[in-house]
Amino acid sequence: MSKRDYYEVLGVERGASEEELKKAYRKLAVKYHPDKNPGDKEAEERFKELGQAYEVLSDAQKRAAYDQFGHDAFDPRARARGGPAGGGFHDPFDIFREVFGGAAGGGSGSIFENLFGGGGNPTGPQRGDDLRYNLEITLEEAALGCEKEISVTKPAVCEDCRGTGAEAGSKIRTCGTCGGRGQVLTSRGIFSIAQTCPHCKGQGQTLEKPCKGCHGEGKREKTSKIKLRIPAGVDSGTRLRSSGNGEAGFRGGPTGDLYVFLAVKEHEIFVREGDDLVCEVPVSFVQATLGAEVEVPTLEGRAVVRIPAGTQPGTILRLKGRGLKNLQGYGQGDLHVRVQVEVPAHLNSAQKAKLQEFAALCDGKEAPLSQSFFEKAKKFFK
Repeated sequence: MSKRDYYEVLGVERGASEEELKKAYRKLAVKYHPDKNPGDKEAEERFKELGQAYEVLSDAQKRAAYDQFGHDAFDPRARARGGPAGGGFHDPFDIFREVFGGAAGGGSGSIFENLFGGGGNPTGPQRGDDLRYNLEITLEEAALGCEKEISVTKPAVCEDCRGTGAEAGSKIRTCGTCGGRGQVLTSRGIFSIAQTCPHCKGQGQTLEKPCKGCHGEGKREKTSKIKLRIPAGVDSGTRLRSSGNGEAGFRGGPTGDLYVFLAVKEHEIFVREGDDLVCEVPVSFVQATLGAEVEVPTLEGRAVVRIPAGTQPGTILRLKGRGLKNLQGYGQGDLHVRVQVEVPAHLNSAQKAKLQEFAALCDGKEAPLSQSFFEKAKKFFK
């Protein structure tokens, strides 16, 4: 599927200023944010698209590359076509937090309250922290995509008080000391200093009877099973966001997110180079000399590759489209088969005799590389 022009995505002219770009992004990012459009896959894709567009166009160097090469500027295989080397994009939620001034580590609750309504007392319910989970997967899982179930032990909403922190039937009162502000003012001469309220400890509220299960926190440790869809083409360092699976909020606040960081295990046969795979395949001296068809492994099963007569050690044969899918949607990589010519290690007398007979028939023309090398090296042998 072809990607839309980034200027079109943000609805700006190609000569738009930095301020115009930010204004356009802010307007559309709020409109299509997944938290404002729960369950709307189209809005989620638009939000991701906006993040990529703003990330590129707000950076002078990336914007110049995009203006010259278009989307190929960020295609990791563009180097082979003479274009610039590309890279991946940052998480669109991090872009959102950066533009709106929120912390990347989960401080976006206040942003959403201001944007989507809610406001309220900052000392009341608070958004839970984002959590990190490290997950190791195989190369096959990274290449083909998979679904994993992980177990995460985290602070979850207390089932006894349903997150309020109060015993059933008891009341939550506004703190009489600070009036619900969570802070008290202390006068020192001409200065007034705001300090955390010592009675409610900055919460602005007091519990008549704290919940016995969570001691008034509104959350308690719980192990949860979370299903995670891993798209094809991920690599070590890829970060996946699982919305709402982080730490529970304080006293009924929204739940944070879970960020899963992937690490791909080393493979016993294949070496990954971007979206391409490299596989070293041994062939016999006879196969390399006379030519042959040999079976080689791929991540999707077996394939047959033709070894031309006279193939030299280190020759690379390409199987197009047998690599990994590009995570950003730029097609699929290739499988590079590197030929290893295996020299016989143990010969019997009959085999040695045949080889000596073959050597006697040779006049040097069958080894042009050796001829060329020793011709150049003559002066060093004097």
